[in-house]
Amino acid sequence: MAKGVTLTDIAERVGVSNVAVHKALTDKPGVNAQLRDQIKALAKEMGYTGTTAGTGRVKSFERTGNIGVIIPEQYYGYSISFYGRLYEEVVKALYKHDYFGIMELLTAENENSVAVPRVMQGQKVDGLILLGPMNRRYIEFMTSQEQLPVFFLDNYIPTVTSDTVISNGYYAAYVMTDYLIGRGHKRIGFVGSVDASSSIADRYWGYRKALRDHGILYEESWEIPDRDEKTGAFTSIVDGADGMDAYVCNCDFIADIVIQNLEAKGYQVPQDKSVVGIDDFLPSGVDNTRITTYRVDMEQMAEKCVESLIRKIKGEVYVKGIQLVSGGIVCKRSVADRAPAG
Repeated sequence: MAKGVTLTDIAERVGVSNVAVHKALTDKPGVNAQLRDQIKALAKEMGYTGTTAGTGRVKSFERTGNIGVIIPEQYYGYSISFYGRLYEEVVKALYKHDYFGIMELLTAENENSVAVPRVMQGQKVDGLILLGPMNRRYIEFMTSQEQLPVFFLDNYIPTVTSDTVISNGYYAAYVMTDYLIGRGHKRIGFVGSVDASSSIADRYWGYRKALRDHGILYEESWEIPDRDEKTGAFTSIVDGADGMDAYVCNCDFIADIVIQNLEAKGYQVPQDKSVVGIDDFLPSGVDNTRITTYRVDMEQMAEKCVESLIRKIKGEVYVKGIQLVSGGIVCKRSVADRAPAG
């Protein structure tokens, strides 16, 4: 029965959060002494074995050769999504290092309630890779838990200390904006909901820096949201009558929607408007030969993450904190030169 006892089970019995239970069992601040003693006593009574209660130390176990890969279910979909493709690269990198991946989809309910992943129970894996955007509370909990070594992939929050590998989105957007300016564009919009993720925010500020470096005065109307927090990506983002002659989109998927919007309004891309994306990835069945973009090196991201996590598991030296992976521009058919005004 002990193997089935989780932090959630204890939390429900006491009437507190999973985070509070974890802090009590690992003697971390944030829980008063009376509650800490109550949680420890109940954990012992229920037979919880995740940590050595009262010491904060992870119980020793033989390595399994497995790594848990946790992905928010809203972003997953094998080769039809960016994170599905990135997961495939993780699996390849794990296999290369004689490890296997066990995937768990993170539901919105479990993320919001900070539920402990099932893959952490029963000593199934040696470590965890958390892939894709997640909310602050979940990231903070997974960073603070000491049961398993953790690495994040394409996910970070600037104010939370974590080991993570991300693409250099700031540089990517800077390069794409600089490229458009070099082709004669001056009124360049950024398409992306800046507050939706740290990745989009990084790309936005890279775009802004490129404008500033070229002496182009930014206007607030140039920031164009691309999604609703509840319903997801918009199907209609731009109408072409906003005075822009080019758009930097936060990803190729959004760039494809922007092109469809423009053409539906009678504009031609790139003859009338230029459009660029970032990622060099589109779902299966969508024309991937059209959008000029910045290629994100998913293979290198996965390799760095897997290699670093394995080093962390083995207690070897690894690069702590944020590791950046750059890519490069891929010129296709969605940009044309603009003649200087006058």
